[in-house]
Amino acid sequence: MKIKNILLLTVLATGLFCGCKEQNKSVPAKVEARDTAPADTLKKDTGETRDAARENPADTLVLDEDNAIPFFFEYQKGLKANRVRLTTSMGAFTVELYDNVPYHKANFIYLARKKYFDSTMFHRVVPKFIIQGGNADNLKTALKRKAIGRYLLPPDTRKGYRHHRGTLSMPSSEIDNPHMLASPFEFFIVVTDPGSYHLDGSYTPFGRVVEGMDVVDAINQVEIDDGEWPMKNVYILKAEVLE
Repeated sequence: MKIKNILLLTVLATGLFCGCKEQNKSVPAKVEARDTAPADTLKKDTGETRDAARENPADTLVLDEDNAIPFFFEYQKGLKANRVRLTTSMGAFTVELYDNVPYHKANFIYLARKKYFDSTMFHRVVPKFIIQGGNADNLKTALKRKAIGRYLLPPDTRKGYRHHRGTLSMPSSEIDNPHMLASPFEFFIVVTDPGSYHLDGSYTPFGRVVEGMDVVDAINQVEIDDGEWPMKNVYILKAEVLE
């Protein structure tokens, strides 16, 4: 059964969704709330975020539009890890991140290490085009976003990467965004064969699937509703940085 009221999520979360439909890439995705994750993801603030912050004092900074770029500039220095394994409710796949797209790479690894992606969903599926993940309509995800901060990333589209099949890219914000600044909490993966090249120049490719593309394809084939939300939720159970 759909949850009719997602006001809380709208207030706490960034409200950023991908605007990269095949039919009209300027139209943001329509996202509808659904029954949420298992019961443990629906608990009110249990202190998990605060406990994690105490365990990692270097990560307690709340990011915003003023400090995010300086933070990721420092964070990416000496960052050798470039692969992240995402275990989903339909199987696992691994992405490799491009070293010369440093802010997007650093952001993705930072969020994975903060366990942001854990218990989020693939909330948008467009058959034979993309799967989009990193959001959820539960309180836990909203609280995570609030704790991490509210910020956008500048596009980085001139490194020569194209939206080939298997490309990992970042959607842009739909909030007063003429410069196509990127939504940092979400990502999409191209499944089109050989690619969706009309996205080039508008969105930032920052990695590619190197293992488990069959899982990505399976997610892309799930039944969806009119809002492109899977009829049965597809969860990201865990995102692990492969050191």
